[in-house]
Amino acid sequence: MAIRNIRKFGDKVLTKQSKPVTEVNQKLITLINDMLDTMYEEGGAGLAAPQVGILKRLAVVDTSPEGDSPIILINPEIIEVSGEQTGGEGCLSLPGKVGIVKRPNYVKVRAQDINMEYFTVEGTELTARAFCHEIDHLNGVLYTDLMTGELMDSDVEEEEEL
Repeated sequence: MAIRNIRKFGDKVLTKQSKPVTEVNQKLITLINDMLDTMYEEGGAGLAAPQVGILKRLAVVDTSPEGDSPIILINPEIIEVSGEQTGGEGCLSLPGKVGIVKRPNYVKVRAQDINMEYFTVEGTELTARAFCHEIDHLNGVLYTDLMTGELMDSDVEEEEEL
């Protein structure tokens, strides 16, 4: 597949609402595969379509230690949250930066798969944070809109970028 250019902080596409996906076709399958390749190439734990300039409600997440268990979320919505976690959060659209963000510690997401079938998926800790972060992107929200304190330089080896 192909590595796509990631839109950077300040690009207006990152602040826009994404439109629902209404059908899965070859173009969307290519986009999904390109997004996965791009996320893995850049060392991210998630990537939303607006980050590659496409205003569609599509995100990919993989927080597995080996990076071999991608979750494809088409038209995702958060349907349940609980608990709380506060920690450093990075983003492939803001490389080298981190901010402190409060997120739920548990998240349940309802989405569609590549067959447009509905499913639910649950995540805790980093996975919950990644679900929230990527779904925020689909709504034009960046973690910088939610963080407390100042944006800081990150040590790339210590921070997971979403």
